[in-house]
Amino acid sequence: MDTLQDWLAHCERLHPKTIDMGLERVREVAQRMALRFDCPVITVAGTNGKGSTCAMLEAIALEAGWRTGLYTSPHLVHFQERCRLRGEPVDPQALVSHFARVEAARQGVSLTYFEFTTLAILSLMAASSLDVAILEVGLGGRLDAVNIIDTDCAVITSIDLDHQEFLGPDRESIGREKAGILRAGRPAVVSDPVPPQSVIDQAQALGADLWLLGRDFNFSGDKQQWGWAGRGRRYPGLAYPALRGANQLVNAAGVLAALSALRDRLPVTAQAVRNGLALVELPGRFQIVPGQPTLVLDVAHNPHSVAALVANLDAMGFYPTTHLVFGAMGDKDLDTMLRRMAPLADRWYFCDLPTARAEAGDALKTRWEGLAARAGSVASAHASPRAALEAAVAAADPADRIVVFGSFFTVGGVLEGGVPRLQAQHLRT
Repeated sequence: MDTLQDWLAHCERLHPKTIDMGLERVREVAQRMALRFDCPVITVAGTNGKGSTCAMLEAIALEAGWRTGLYTSPHLVHFQERCRLRGEPVDPQALVSHFARVEAARQGVSLTYFEFTTLAILSLMAASSLDVAILEVGLGGRLDAVNIIDTDCAVITSIDLDHQEFLGPDRESIGREKAGILRAGRPAVVSDPVPPQSVIDQAQALGADLWLLGRDFNFSGDKQQWGWAGRGRRYPGLAYPALRGANQLVNAAGVLAALSALRDRLPVTAQAVRNGLALVELPGRFQIVPGQPTLVLDVAHNPHSVAALVANLDAMGFYPTTHLVFGAMGDKDLDTMLRRMAPLADRWYFCDLPTARAEAGDALKTRWEGLAARAGSVASAHASPRAALEAAVAAADPADRIVVFGSFFTVGGVLEGGVPRLQAQHLRT
Protein backbone atom coordinates (compact mmCIF):
# COMPACT_ATOMS: atom_id res chain seq x y z
CA MET A 1 0.00 0.00 0.00
CA ASP A 2 1.90 2.95 -1.36
CA THR A 3 -0.62 5.80 -1.26
CA LEU A 4 -2.97 7.36 1.24
CA GLN A 5 -5.95 6.15 -0.82
CA ASP A 6 -4.64 2.57 -0.59
CA TRP A 7 -4.50 2.83 3.19
CA LEU A 8 -7.94 4.46 3.50
CA ALA A 9 -9.46 1.64 1.44
CA HIS A 10 -7.71 -0.84 3.76
CA CYS A 11 -9.14 0.91 6.83
CA GLU A 12 -12.67 0.72 5.45
CA ARG A 13 -12.45 -3.08 5.26
CA LEU A 14 -11.08 -3.81 8.72
CA HIS A 15 -14.00 -3.53 11.12
CA PRO A 16 -17.65 -4.56 10.82
CA LYS A 17 -18.91 -1.33 12.46
CA THR A 18 -18.41 2.30 11.46
CA ILE A 19 -18.63 3.34 15.13
CA ASP A 20 -17.61 0.98 17.94
CA MET A 21 -17.44 2.82 21.24
CA GLY A 22 -14.62 1.89 23.61
CA LEU A 23 -10.92 2.62 24.09
CA GLU A 24 -9.50 -0.83 24.88
CA ARG A 25 -8.55 -1.76 21.32
CA VAL A 26 -7.23 1.63 20.24
CA ARG A 27 -5.33 2.11 23.53
CA GLU A 28 -3.67 -1.29 23.15
CA VAL A 29 -2.35 -0.35 19.72
CA ALA A 30 -1.31 3.15 20.89
CA GLN A 31 0.70 1.64 23.73
CA ARG A 32 2.57 -0.62 21.31
CA MET A 33 3.32 2.49 19.25
CA ALA A 34 4.56 4.34 22.37
CA LEU A 35 2.34 7.22 21.25
CA ARG A 36 2.90 10.37 23.29
CA PHE A 37 3.20 14.14 22.88
CA ASP A 38 6.07 16.29 24.18
CA CYS A 39 4.09 19.53 23.98
CA PRO A 40 0.90 20.95 25.49
CA VAL A 41 -2.26 19.26 24.21
CA ILE A 42 -5.62 21.02 23.94
CA THR A 43 -8.57 18.68 23.45
CA VAL A 44 -11.91 20.09 22.25
CA ALA A 45 -15.27 18.31 22.67
CA GLY A 46 -18.87 19.46 22.28
CA THR A 47 -21.91 19.12 20.04
CA ASN A 48 -21.38 22.30 18.03
CA GLY A 49 -18.58 24.84 17.82
CA LYS A 50 -15.67 22.39 18.01
CA GLY A 51 -14.30 23.14 14.56
CA SER A 52 -14.53 26.91 15.03
CA THR A 53 -12.87 26.67 18.45
CA CYS A 54 -10.01 24.58 17.05
CA ALA A 55 -9.53 26.94 14.10
CA MET A 56 -9.30 29.99 16.37
CA LEU A 57 -6.88 28.25 18.74
CA GLU A 58 -4.67 27.34 15.77
CA ALA A 59 -4.82 30.82 14.22
CA ILE A 60 -3.84 32.62 17.43
CA ALA A 61 -1.06 30.15 18.28
CA LEU A 62 0.35 30.52 14.75
CA GLU A 63 0.32 34.31 15.08
CA ALA A 64 2.19 33.92 18.38
CA GLY A 65 4.92 32.03 16.52
CA TRP A 66 4.18 28.54 17.84
CA ARG A 67 4.51 25.38 15.73
CA THR A 68 0.96 24.05 15.67
CA GLY A 69 -0.59 20.69 14.92
CA LEU A 70 -4.34 20.39 14.43
CA TYR A 71 -6.51 17.29 14.10
CA THR A 72 -10.18 17.72 13.16
CA SER A 73 -12.84 15.49 11.64
CA PRO A 74 -14.60 14.84 9.40
CA HIS A 75 -13.13 16.42 6.28
CA LEU A 76 -15.08 18.29 3.62
CA VAL A 77 -13.37 17.15 0.40
CA HIS A 78 -9.94 15.57 0.96
CA PHE A 79 -8.93 13.31 3.85
CA GLN A 80 -5.69 15.23 4.44
CA GLU A 81 -7.76 18.24 5.57
CA ARG A 82 -8.08 16.39 8.88
CA CYS A 83 -4.46 17.17 9.82
CA ARG A 84 -2.78 20.56 9.63
CA LEU A 85 0.84 21.20 10.56
CA ARG A 86 1.96 24.82 11.04
CA GLY A 87 -1.31 25.96 9.47
CA GLU A 88 -1.12 23.87 6.28
CA PRO A 89 -2.90 20.61 5.35
CA VAL A 90 -0.49 17.72 5.63
CA ASP A 91 1.02 16.19 2.50
CA PRO A 92 -0.97 12.96 1.88
CA GLN A 93 2.25 11.04 1.26
CA ALA A 94 3.58 12.08 4.67
CA LEU A 95 0.81 10.03 6.29
CA VAL A 96 1.66 6.76 4.53
CA SER A 97 4.49 5.67 6.84
CA HIS A 98 2.32 6.38 9.88
CA PHE A 99 -0.51 4.22 8.54
CA ALA A 100 2.09 1.50 8.10
CA ARG A 101 3.22 2.07 11.69
CA VAL A 102 -0.34 1.56 12.96
CA GLU A 103 -0.68 -1.60 10.89
CA ALA A 104 2.56 -3.00 12.31
CA ALA A 105 1.42 -2.30 15.88
CA ARG A 106 -2.11 -3.56 15.32
CA GLN A 107 -1.13 -7.26 15.40
CA GLY A 108 -4.63 -8.42 14.49
CA VAL A 109 -6.56 -5.93 16.65
CA SER A 110 -9.66 -4.80 14.76
CA LEU A 111 -9.85 -1.00 14.44
CA THR A 112 -12.60 1.10 12.92
CA TYR A 113 -11.80 3.51 10.10
CA PHE A 114 -11.88 6.41 12.55
CA GLU A 115 -9.69 4.66 15.13
CA PHE A 116 -7.05 3.59 12.58
CA THR A 117 -6.89 6.97 10.88
CA THR A 118 -6.83 8.81 14.22
CA LEU A 119 -3.83 6.76 15.37
CA ALA A 120 -2.01 7.47 12.10
CA ILE A 121 -2.59 11.21 12.35
CA LEU A 122 -1.63 11.32 16.03
CA SER A 123 1.55 9.42 15.16
CA LEU A 124 2.46 11.98 12.49
CA MET A 125 1.71 14.90 14.82
CA ALA A 126 3.75 13.39 17.67
CA ALA A 127 6.74 13.11 15.32
CA SER A 128 6.49 16.69 14.02
CA SER A 129 8.27 18.76 16.72
CA LEU A 130 5.17 20.70 17.70
CA ASP A 131 4.79 23.43 20.31
CA VAL A 132 1.07 22.72 20.73
CA ALA A 133 -1.29 19.97 19.58
CA ILE A 134 -4.99 20.81 19.13
CA LEU A 135 -7.24 17.75 18.98
CA GLU A 136 -10.93 17.78 18.10
CA VAL A 137 -12.96 14.93 19.57
CA GLY A 138 -14.92 13.03 16.95
CA LEU A 139 -17.98 11.81 18.86
CA GLY A 140 -18.72 12.17 22.56
CA GLY A 141 -15.51 12.28 24.56
CA ARG A 142 -15.08 9.55 27.14
CA LEU A 143 -14.90 6.70 24.62
CA ASP A 144 -13.61 8.62 21.58
CA ALA A 145 -10.26 7.48 20.16
CA VAL A 146 -8.79 10.97 20.67
CA ASN A 147 -9.24 10.50 24.44
CA ILE A 148 -6.33 8.07 24.64
CA ILE A 149 -4.17 11.23 24.76
CA ASP A 150 -4.14 13.00 28.14
CA THR A 151 -5.01 16.63 27.64
CA ASP A 152 -3.29 19.61 29.22
CA CYS A 153 -6.39 21.75 28.72
CA ALA A 154 -9.87 20.46 27.88
CA VAL A 155 -12.43 22.67 26.14
CA ILE A 156 -16.11 21.73 26.07
CA THR A 157 -18.19 23.80 23.65
CA SER A 158 -21.99 23.89 23.36
CA ILE A 159 -23.81 20.69 24.26
CA ASP A 160 -27.07 19.66 22.65
CA LEU A 161 -28.89 16.56 21.43
CA ASP A 162 -27.01 14.60 18.77
CA HIS A 163 -25.84 10.98 18.43
CA GLN A 164 -28.26 9.99 21.20
CA GLU A 165 -27.98 6.32 20.25
CA PHE A 166 -24.35 6.43 21.42
CA LEU A 167 -24.27 9.24 23.98
CA GLY A 168 -27.61 9.11 25.78
CA PRO A 169 -31.10 10.63 25.51
CA ASP A 170 -30.61 14.06 27.13
CA ARG A 171 -28.09 16.88 27.69
CA GLU A 172 -27.08 15.51 31.10
CA SER A 173 -26.15 12.12 29.65
CA ILE A 174 -24.37 13.70 26.69
CA GLY A 175 -22.55 16.15 28.98
CA ARG A 176 -21.31 13.24 31.08
CA GLU A 177 -19.78 11.66 27.96
CA LYS A 178 -18.20 14.96 26.84
CA ALA A 179 -16.72 15.43 30.33
CA GLY A 180 -14.76 12.22 29.81
CA ILE A 181 -11.97 14.33 28.24
CA LEU A 182 -11.33 16.17 31.54
CA ARG A 183 -8.23 15.35 33.58
CA ALA A 184 -7.47 15.79 37.25
CA GLY A 185 -5.72 19.05 38.09
CA ARG A 186 -5.84 20.28 34.47
CA PRO A 187 -7.83 23.26 33.15
CA ALA A 188 -11.36 22.43 32.02
CA VAL A 189 -12.86 25.30 30.00
CA VAL A 190 -16.62 25.14 29.45
CA SER A 191 -17.89 27.68 26.90
CA ASP A 192 -21.49 26.45 26.92
CA PRO A 193 -23.37 29.31 28.64
CA VAL A 194 -25.72 26.83 30.36
CA PRO A 195 -23.70 23.63 30.76
CA PRO A 196 -25.27 20.39 31.97
CA GLN A 197 -24.74 19.84 35.68
CA SER A 198 -23.06 16.53 34.81
CA VAL A 199 -20.10 18.42 33.31
CA ILE A 200 -19.65 20.53 36.44
CA ASP A 201 -20.03 17.49 38.71
CA GLN A 202 -17.44 15.51 36.75
CA ALA A 203 -14.94 18.40 36.85
CA GLN A 204 -15.38 18.79 40.58
CA ALA A 205 -15.16 15.05 41.23
CA LEU A 206 -11.87 14.91 39.29
CA GLY A 207 -10.41 18.03 40.84
CA ALA A 208 -10.07 19.67 37.41
CA ASP A 209 -9.43 23.42 37.24
CA LEU A 210 -12.91 24.41 36.07
CA TRP A 211 -13.35 27.60 33.98
CA LEU A 212 -17.02 28.47 33.54
CA LEU A 213 -18.40 31.12 31.18
CA GLY A 214 -20.09 33.74 33.34
CA ARG A 215 -18.05 32.86 36.44
CA ASP A 216 -14.38 32.59 35.47
CA PHE A 217 -14.49 34.45 32.16
CA ASN A 218 -16.92 36.77 30.39
CA PHE A 219 -17.33 38.66 27.15
CA SER A 220 -19.30 41.72 26.10
CA GLY A 221 -19.62 43.71 22.91
CA ASP A 222 -21.39 46.22 20.75
CA LYS A 223 -21.75 46.50 16.98
CA GLN A 224 -18.15 47.64 16.48
CA GLN A 225 -16.05 45.55 18.89
CA TRP A 226 -16.05 43.13 21.78
CA GLY A 227 -13.98 42.45 24.86
CA TRP A 228 -13.01 39.48 27.02
CA ALA A 229 -12.11 39.27 30.69
CA GLY A 230 -10.95 36.26 32.69
CA ARG A 231 -8.77 35.35 35.62
CA GLY A 232 -6.17 38.11 35.80
CA ARG A 233 -6.35 38.95 32.10
CA ARG A 234 -8.37 41.25 29.84
CA TYR A 235 -8.60 41.72 26.08
CA PRO A 236 -10.55 44.93 25.40
CA GLY A 237 -11.48 46.43 22.03
CA LEU A 238 -11.24 43.27 19.93
CA ALA A 239 -12.47 43.12 16.34
CA TYR A 240 -15.08 40.44 15.73
CA PRO A 241 -13.71 37.04 14.63
CA ALA A 242 -13.43 36.53 10.89
CA LEU A 243 -15.73 33.52 11.27
CA ARG A 244 -19.29 34.72 10.75
CA GLY A 245 -22.21 34.02 13.05
CA ALA A 246 -23.52 35.25 16.38
CA ASN A 247 -22.38 32.05 18.12
CA GLN A 248 -18.70 32.68 17.31
CA LEU A 249 -18.21 35.04 20.27
CA VAL A 250 -19.10 32.21 22.65
CA ASN A 251 -16.53 30.00 20.90
CA ALA A 252 -13.91 32.77 20.91
CA ALA A 253 -14.48 33.37 24.62
CA GLY A 254 -13.69 29.72 25.31
CA VAL A 255 -10.57 29.95 23.15
CA LEU A 256 -9.22 32.93 25.12
CA ALA A 257 -9.98 31.14 28.39
CA ALA A 258 -8.01 28.07 27.23
CA LEU A 259 -5.04 30.17 26.15
CA SER A 260 -5.16 32.08 29.44
CA ALA A 261 -5.21 28.81 31.37
CA LEU A 262 -2.09 27.68 29.48
CA ARG A 263 -0.27 31.03 29.48
CA ASP A 264 2.67 29.74 31.53
CA ARG A 265 3.43 27.07 28.91
CA LEU A 266 2.04 28.68 25.77
CA PRO A 267 2.14 32.47 26.12
CA VAL A 268 0.43 34.53 23.42
CA THR A 269 0.49 38.30 23.00
CA ALA A 270 -2.57 40.52 22.69
CA GLN A 271 -1.49 41.26 19.12
CA ALA A 272 -1.42 37.53 18.32
CA VAL A 273 -4.97 37.28 19.65
CA ARG A 274 -6.10 40.20 17.48
CA ASN A 275 -4.36 38.94 14.36
CA GLY A 276 -5.45 35.34 14.84
CA LEU A 277 -9.11 36.21 15.26
CA ALA A 278 -8.93 38.53 12.25
CA LEU A 279 -7.32 35.95 9.96
CA VAL A 280 -8.99 32.69 11.01
CA GLU A 281 -10.68 30.71 8.23
CA LEU A 282 -12.91 27.64 8.36
CA PRO A 283 -14.74 26.48 5.23
CA GLY A 284 -18.34 25.42 5.62
CA ARG A 285 -19.16 27.37 8.79
CA PHE A 286 -21.61 30.06 7.69
CA GLN A 287 -19.31 30.61 4.72
CA ILE A 288 -20.66 33.26 2.35
CA VAL A 289 -19.35 32.86 -1.20
CA PRO A 290 -19.27 36.05 -3.32
CA GLY A 291 -21.33 36.08 -6.49
CA GLN A 292 -24.88 36.24 -7.73
CA PRO A 293 -26.97 34.79 -6.25
CA THR A 294 -25.48 34.81 -2.76
CA LEU A 295 -24.27 31.34 -1.70
CA VAL A 296 -24.11 30.27 1.97
CA LEU A 297 -22.37 27.03 2.98
CA ASP A 298 -22.91 25.62 6.47
CA VAL A 299 -22.34 22.11 7.82
CA ALA A 300 -25.22 22.51 10.32
CA HIS A 301 -26.42 18.94 10.82
CA ASN A 302 -28.49 18.85 14.02
CA PRO A 303 -31.37 20.95 15.40
CA HIS A 304 -29.12 23.12 17.58
CA SER A 305 -26.75 24.10 14.76
CA VAL A 306 -29.67 24.57 12.34
CA ALA A 307 -31.28 26.98 14.82
CA ALA A 308 -28.02 28.98 14.88
CA LEU A 309 -27.95 28.94 11.08
CA VAL A 310 -31.53 30.26 10.95
CA ALA A 311 -30.60 33.13 13.29
CA ASN A 312 -27.56 33.99 11.17
CA LEU A 313 -29.60 33.87 7.94
CA ASP A 314 -32.24 36.13 9.50
CA ALA A 315 -29.53 38.67 10.27
CA MET A 316 -28.43 38.81 6.61
CA GLY A 317 -31.35 40.98 5.54
CA PHE A 318 -33.95 40.56 2.81
CA TYR A 319 -33.66 38.20 -0.17
CA PRO A 320 -36.58 37.76 -2.61
CA THR A 321 -36.22 33.97 -2.66
CA THR A 322 -34.25 31.56 -0.48
CA HIS A 323 -33.25 28.26 -2.12
CA LEU A 324 -32.18 25.45 0.25
CA VAL A 325 -29.94 22.56 -0.81
CA PHE A 326 -30.30 19.90 1.88
CA GLY A 327 -28.85 16.43 2.35
CA ALA A 328 -28.53 14.72 5.73
CA MET A 329 -27.88 11.51 7.63
CA GLY A 330 -30.93 9.36 8.27
CA ASP A 331 -30.19 9.07 12.01
CA LYS A 332 -30.59 12.83 12.62
CA ASP A 333 -33.71 14.59 13.96
CA LEU A 334 -34.74 15.48 10.42
CA ASP A 335 -38.26 16.68 11.18
CA THR A 336 -37.03 19.28 13.67
CA MET A 337 -34.35 20.46 11.26
CA LEU A 338 -36.91 20.83 8.45
CA ARG A 339 -39.38 22.66 10.69
CA ARG A 340 -36.76 25.11 11.96
CA MET A 341 -35.67 26.04 8.46
CA ALA A 342 -39.17 26.08 6.95
CA PRO A 343 -40.04 29.76 7.66
CA LEU A 344 -37.09 30.85 5.49
CA ALA A 345 -37.56 28.32 2.70
CA ASP A 346 -39.07 29.15 -0.67
CA ARG A 347 -37.55 26.27 -2.64
CA TRP A 348 -36.01 23.03 -1.36
CA TYR A 349 -33.52 20.91 -3.33
CA PHE A 350 -33.12 17.61 -1.49
CA CYS A 351 -30.14 15.47 -2.46
CA ASP A 352 -28.65 12.01 -2.11
CA LEU A 353 -25.28 11.70 -0.35
CA PRO A 354 -22.51 9.14 -1.02
CA THR A 355 -22.84 7.21 2.25
CA ALA A 356 -25.16 4.45 3.44
CA ARG A 357 -26.05 6.48 6.56
CA ALA A 358 -27.69 9.22 4.48
CA GLU A 359 -31.41 9.66 3.90
CA ALA A 360 -32.20 9.57 0.18
CA GLY A 361 -33.23 12.82 -1.47
CA ASP A 362 -36.62 11.36 -2.45
CA ALA A 363 -37.20 10.24 1.15
CA LEU A 364 -36.34 13.73 2.44
CA LYS A 365 -38.82 15.23 -0.01
CA THR A 366 -41.53 12.79 1.14
CA ARG A 367 -40.79 13.65 4.78
CA TRP A 368 -41.01 17.38 3.96
CA GLU A 369 -44.38 16.87 2.26
CA GLY A 370 -45.66 15.07 5.35
CA LEU A 371 -44.84 18.02 7.56
CA ALA A 372 -47.43 20.26 5.87
CA ALA A 373 -44.79 22.37 4.15
CA ARG A 374 -45.03 26.15 4.11
CA ALA A 375 -47.62 27.41 1.63
CA GLY A 376 -46.04 28.45 -1.64
CA SER A 377 -42.77 26.56 -1.14
CA VAL A 378 -41.78 23.84 -3.60
CA ALA A 379 -39.32 20.94 -3.51
CA SER A 380 -37.38 18.63 -5.80
CA ALA A 381 -34.96 15.72 -5.31
CA HIS A 382 -31.52 15.31 -6.89
CA ALA A 383 -28.80 12.70 -7.21
CA SER A 384 -26.00 14.73 -5.59
CA PRO A 385 -25.30 18.03 -3.81
CA ARG A 386 -23.69 19.44 -6.94
CA ALA A 387 -26.75 18.51 -9.06
CA ALA A 388 -29.01 20.12 -6.46
CA LEU A 389 -26.90 23.29 -6.49
CA GLU A 390 -26.98 23.45 -10.28
CA ALA A 391 -30.79 23.19 -10.18
CA ALA A 392 -30.94 25.97 -7.59
CA VAL A 393 -28.69 28.22 -9.68
CA ALA A 394 -30.83 27.55 -12.76
CA ALA A 395 -33.95 28.64 -10.87
CA ALA A 396 -32.45 31.58 -8.97
CA ASP A 397 -32.43 35.27 -9.77
CA PRO A 398 -29.30 37.34 -9.06
CA ALA A 399 -30.79 38.89 -5.91
CA ASP A 400 -31.72 35.51 -4.42
CA ARG A 401 -29.91 33.42 -1.82
CA ILE A 402 -28.88 29.74 -1.97
CA VAL A 403 -28.11 27.94 1.30
CA VAL A 404 -26.34 24.56 1.32
CA PHE A 405 -26.54 22.69 4.65
CA GLY A 406 -27.31 19.43 6.46
CA SER A 407 -24.03 17.51 6.52
CA PHE A 408 -20.30 17.67 5.87
CA PHE A 409 -21.10 15.46 2.85
CA THR A 410 -23.56 18.04 1.52
CA VAL A 411 -21.18 20.99 1.77
CA GLY A 412 -18.22 18.85 0.71
CA GLY A 413 -20.12 17.65 -2.34
CA VAL A 414 -20.65 21.26 -3.41
CA LEU A 415 -17.01 22.21 -2.72
CA GLU A 416 -15.56 19.24 -4.59
CA GLY A 417 -13.69 20.66 -7.53
CA GLY A 418 -13.34 24.06 -5.88
CA VAL A 419 -15.52 26.79 -4.42
CA PRO A 420 -18.40 27.44 -6.86
CA ARG A 421 -18.46 30.84 -8.52
CA LEU A 422 -22.12 31.46 -9.16
CA GLN A 423 -23.75 33.49 -11.86
CA ALA A 424 -27.54 33.43 -12.10
CA GLN A 425 -28.64 32.10 -15.46
CA HIS A 426 -31.45 34.59 -15.95
CA LEU A 427 -32.42 38.05 -14.80
CA ARG A 428 -35.51 39.01 -12.89
CA THR A 429 -38.27 40.17 -15.22
